[in-house]
Amino acid sequence: MGWTDERVETLKKLWQDGLSASQIAKQLGGVTRNAVIGKVHRLGLSGRAAPSKPARPAFKAPRPHRPAAAAPSAPRRIAEPAPTPMSAPTPPPVRYAEEAPGSATVLTLGAHMCKWPIGDPASEGFTFCGRRATDGPYCVEHARVAYQPAQAKKKSGANELARSLRRYI
Repeated sequence: MGWTDERVETLKKLWQDGLSASQIAKQLGGVTRNAVIGKVHRLGLSGRAAPSKPARPAFKAPRPHRPAAAAPSAPRRIAEPAPTPMSAPTPPPVRYAEEAPGSATVLTLGAHMCKWPIGDPASEGFTFCGRRATDGPYCVEHARVAYQPAQAKKKSGANELARSLRRYI
């Protein structure tokens, strides 16, 4: 169906009354919601008498204040399941490898453990460092390796300028 003058006037009235584009499309019949939106845009209709949905209240109740933690807590350990009546092999206890790097596997790696890979991921002996991580995914030793300070750029002299110009000549 086309947009006759009568249908355009009806569209303008319904739009000003605050009906949604879907509601207007149903009342007009033969047009889609997107056709109504397009026509409203082309006609330059902007303001409405009332919004199609009631506005939400602007007031929000304040959240209770959460006290800051005094000191970082120790890493949590995964609780071992209670032994079952069947004699199932018990998994090795979860260890936080404070002693030596390379004793954490994918299954035992915790949130506050160093995630520095040790070995080839394709090999069976692949592990992670596993020591206590500080401010990131790595322990102090591996953080020094991972986060190198930015190197200062050399001041380009006449030789450097001549070399870069030769590339373009």
